[in-house]
Amino acid sequence: MPSFTLLVNGRRRTANVAADTPLLWVLRDHLDLTGTKYGCGAGLCGACTVHLDGVPARSCSLPISAVGTKKITTIEGLGSEKTLHAVQKAWIAEDVPQCGYCQSGQIMAAAALLAKNRHPSDAEIDAAMTNICRCGTYQRMRKAIKRAAEEVGT
Repeated sequence: MPSFTLLVNGRRRTANVAADTPLLWVLRDHLDLTGTKYGCGAGLCGACTVHLDGVPARSCSLPISAVGTKKITTIEGLGSEKTLHAVQKAWIAEDVPQCGYCQSGQIMAAAALLAKNRHPSDAEIDAAMTNICRCGTYQRMRKAIKRAAEEVGT
């Protein structure tokens, strides 16, 4: 079984897995980072969104062999319990989650958006937030992204 050394949330981690193992299963099953969720398994819903070098990626359909030396950030590495990321704080303030299942992926997508665009318009938010929420909390997500933009945009 090949060995892969990954940089996850600022720490070097090793996983001995088949090269075609999706990153999601390496994170959840081998590294105990269960904040990233399994949704559709086809990279469509976005519940499994993580950052690779700051760019959102669907980890359920990304083989570990394709990650290379890119820095992986999961929801566990976005902020900390003491210092939440601006998007995490805004999600709480706007009471975004309903069932909550897709929210880690939504937050990762929103954080990536604000990292490259600190003042997104509604259209830019809609274009960037392609993750699916079965509860339909899209309006609250948009409000939270606008709130977080005020914090990161200053």
